[in-house]
Amino acid sequence: MLEKIVFKDKLDGLLDKLGREYGLFAPVKDGIHTVWTAVFKAGDLDWNFTNTDLSPKGFLFPQTECMLVFENDPGSTEGMILKQPEPEDRPKALFNIRPCDAKAFAVLDLVFEQDPEKPDVYWKEKRGKTLLLGLACNNPCPACFCTSVNCGPHHTDGLDILMQDLGDRLLLTPVSPRAEGFISDLDHASEKDIKLASELEQKAVGMIKGRVNMENIQAGSIIDVFEHSAWERLHESCINCGTCTFYCPTCHCFDIQDETSGVYGRRVRNWDTCMSPLFTLHASGHNPRGGKLARFRQRFMHKFKYMPFRLKGALGCVGCGRCTQKCPVNIDVRHVVNKINNN
Repeated sequence: MLEKIVFKDKLDGLLDKLGREYGLFAPVKDGIHTVWTAVFKAGDLDWNFTNTDLSPKGFLFPQTECMLVFENDPGSTEGMILKQPEPEDRPKALFNIRPCDAKAFAVLDLVFEQDPEKPDVYWKEKRGKTLLLGLACNNPCPACFCTSVNCGPHHTDGLDILMQDLGDRLLLTPVSPRAEGFISDLDHASEKDIKLASELEQKAVGMIKGRVNMENIQAGSIIDVFEHSAWERLHESCINCGTCTFYCPTCHCFDIQDETSGVYGRRVRNWDTCMSPLFTLHASGHNPRGGKLARFRQRFMHKFKYMPFRLKGALGCVGCGRCTQKCPVNIDVRHVVNKINNN
């Protein structure tokens, strides 16, 4: 039996064990928002959140990330000197990460490491030093539709440990070998606990009423989906603000810039968005996605058609619902996908 049990009032022991090797981070309330922050004891944890406002993507793919630093002193005989930035010295453990956000990390693994011989070294280095301890969703939010996009409220993809909240105790299931050592000394879960966890999972799945249908999108050619007549109406209310892309746990567009001050500088990559007209603006002045419709269509085509085509069926969406919740003009991703799926 792999499943272990730990009572919440005894959780400090597990956190202490994790804290010796990892910096611990978890979702906590900050006013009306739920944010990721450092935690040190069980009393810091929030067990009543639905999900964080921002995904934890920034831990592995920071909004601004230094790639190298340089010195270019014209008076020096050494020429331009390039150096790698100092690496992060301590691994991180993300405690109570939701399954959809862990699934997003698994999707981004496919993106940043799709060529095993030429992976994104910045992502890979942090990914290998990050432990993910997931908290299953017993009460999914109304905007969730994870069960329609290869995910679920008790899903394990991307996780090292799945934790299921049974009230006063947690059922822990190790998913990766490196996680087993942290829970090896905990008590084995009883059949009653395992049955309760299964019942909570079935109940949670039944609570997810939002659905997206993609049969025709998946079966149709890229050109057929690209030229669907519904795009003409669906894009009209979009203001191209990019809010959806910055809240999305799988969006990964970035720009690279050099920042200088005197003879010193650094090269950074910053999150960018396909919703911005500058994102595809050529030096010549030509913009292949110069209109709002083209940018709106690109976002959905990328997630539901281009990425599955390139990544062996993996979707660029995990159904967390953040883009629907945060959109200032109430565009619902489920509505858009279902409309495009209709012939």
